[in-house]
Amino acid sequence: MDFVESDEHRDLRAAVGSIAAPYGGSYYAEHARAGEPCAELWKDLGDAGFVGVNVGEEYGGGGGGLVELALVCEEIAAQGAPILLLLVSAAISAEVIEEFGSDEQRKDWLPGLASGRTKVVFAITEPNAGSNTHQLSTTATRSGDEWVVNGEKYYISGVDEAEALLLVARSGKDANGNAKLSLFLVPTDVPGLQKTRLPVDVMLPEKQFTLHFDDVRLPASALVGEEGAGFRQVFHGLNPERITGAALCVGIARYALTRASRYANDRQVWDRPIGAHQGISHPLAKAKVETELAALMTRKAAWLHDQGLPAGEASNMAKYAAAEAAVAAIDAAIQTHGGNGVAAEFGLLPYWGLARLLRIAPVSREMILNFVAQHSLGLPRSY
Repeated sequence: MDFVESDEHRDLRAAVGSIAAPYGGSYYAEHARAGEPCAELWKDLGDAGFVGVNVGEEYGGGGGGLVELALVCEEIAAQGAPILLLLVSAAISAEVIEEFGSDEQRKDWLPGLASGRTKVVFAITEPNAGSNTHQLSTTATRSGDEWVVNGEKYYISGVDEAEALLLVARSGKDANGNAKLSLFLVPTDVPGLQKTRLPVDVMLPEKQFTLHFDDVRLPASALVGEEGAGFRQVFHGLNPERITGAALCVGIARYALTRASRYANDRQVWDRPIGAHQGISHPLAKAKVETELAALMTRKAAWLHDQGLPAGEASNMAKYAAAEAAVAAIDAAIQTHGGNGVAAEFGLLPYWGLARLLRIAPVSREMILNFVAQHSLGLPRSY
């Protein structure tokens, strides 16, 4: 096993960093406080080919895989400018459309996703289903050559920035009476779709929405992949979302530790820098260890996905470890700064909010522990 980063990946990291660094923490914090998208950074990353680094070259992408996309996510976050929509548009939607979409869907959507000019966000969560995907109540019903969608989605990120939704809906029942799920591409301006801003107290550039579908009519061509195979298809996108979410957390932790280490070296209250005191240095050192461990699992999970090998366990573990590491790192960074840790001038609190959110989404730490207990340890199912 080779743990040395390849020259190609070092060059990719450096190129991404050179784009994101001039934006940095002040840019992100300003946009997070205002709830405004990081559109300028997204455009620059797209123009350089990094938003679509995992999309096939025949569609204008970089021809890489999830390893490369995770590296992009990590590096922009490490420069202080994490973009949450990479997790849904580039990781979920692009991966699912390229794997399961029709030739027409690939030609229509992948070039825009590769360039960053198009965003497709993911609509799965519902207010009454929680983490139980089998309980989704949004329905898609055949009506002649069309599908008619009714229902509600909740906590859908970036709808105002997107041209379409990748929608998960119930399309019938199987022989055992269980729900069959299907995936659909839904334009965000389709008649019958109502979008309502969902206020959150976390400072984020991306907005959250509740969606209401009232007899939304879709052509047969909106179906992605095989009817009723949505559950299997969804997990081809959910593992990439968890992996890129983990990468974003690793980057947030790296950014927090860089900021904290610099401050602890520069800040001198008595006769030496505050970083010389173990009460300051040990929490930062512990966070560094946890960050590096999370980074290793994230790279393993991305590699497994790219090899077509089972990646569920590694993806869940990576997301768990990285979110815990990010929260610990940014908390230690805030504590290192003392009162300055909550001052707007230092801009640390937006990262705490994002890291804390990623401890819940896209899958909560408790559901990951359930997965590990059941699938990794063979313990009885608890839910």
